[in-house]
Amino acid sequence: MPENSGTDQVSQPRAYGEDFHPPTLVRRVVGENTWLRRGDLQPEGVLVECKSNAVEPEVLPNEASVGAAMLAELEATAAEKTGDVVILLLGGRGGQALHRLLGERARSGPDELIKRLRVFTQDALAPMRMDNSLSFVRDFERLLGPEFFAQVKSFTPIRTDAEDLESELYHYVNELESLGGVDIFFLGHGPEAAAASHLAYIRPNSGATAVDIAGLIPISSSILEHHITKFRAGGSEIRPEDESECRRASHILTLGPAAILGSKKLVQSIVDADTAPAKRASYRRVRETVISDDAAERARQLDENPGLWIRLHPNVRSFVLPNVEEG
Repeated sequence: MPENSGTDQVSQPRAYGEDFHPPTLVRRVVGENTWLRRGDLQPEGVLVECKSNAVEPEVLPNEASVGAAMLAELEATAAEKTGDVVILLLGGRGGQALHRLLGERARSGPDELIKRLRVFTQDALAPMRMDNSLSFVRDFERLLGPEFFAQVKSFTPIRTDAEDLESELYHYVNELESLGGVDIFFLGHGPEAAAASHLAYIRPNSGATAVDIAGLIPISSSILEHHITKFRAGGSEIRPEDESECRRASHILTLGPAAILGSKKLVQSIVDADTAPAKRASYRRVRETVISDDAAERARQLDENPGLWIRLHPNVRSFVLPNVEEG
């Protein structure tokens, strides 16, 4: 990708097909959190319809094997359909092995799978320049390489330099929805206090419901510190001015539970329990929690521990390393 990829060259023009009708999105404020919810659905009804499923961890020997398993899921999905393959890419350590493999494929020559990919990102710190070295987009460029971006059908990040972040998120959701749904949502697993957890950046007690498709979440200093630390651990070179700007970020833009539940397949990867040991207890809690059949109690459980949203999806693969099961 060219050096000025932080400009409009990153994302494709927002041109929707004639048959696309944007979802009715309703702005909803919960404390300091702002959510965009589906106006045609009620959260209680969606929760009642969702069956609680077990998460069965698939323990693989190393990070490279997790990346290979993620790529195999992508290849299988592409083989099952024709046309574009829409994916939500995972930032941070959890997705790096996959990104390296995709980069290697792109460098080896024209690749039919990569040419079919419609790639979106799932969360971002804001406000922040798109060319900040602590942006997930920069990490994607570093690992995927220019050959990938020259071949991929589209790559659309959340614009963190937009003057109106809510409007950006609204248009971002419409662009994602216009493609007919997400084929694979690549997810990680983020630890929180009291062995709770987050998916994407749906934080505990942020008021997210089953019909919230995206949101703006206030960011804490601890989350900023975690973000910077994991970029360093992943090998990113961080400019001092970029770290200063990152520490001034006030919000996280994130996709919400409705985006998770509406995706056709969830592929989770957890590879960094050594550097983030709290993931062991929080992942165990996600697996062992008995999710209530009562809609109100279920909603409370999910708000307290958003990592549980993965339990309400019928098509999940969860790849982990042996160190996740230790302790």
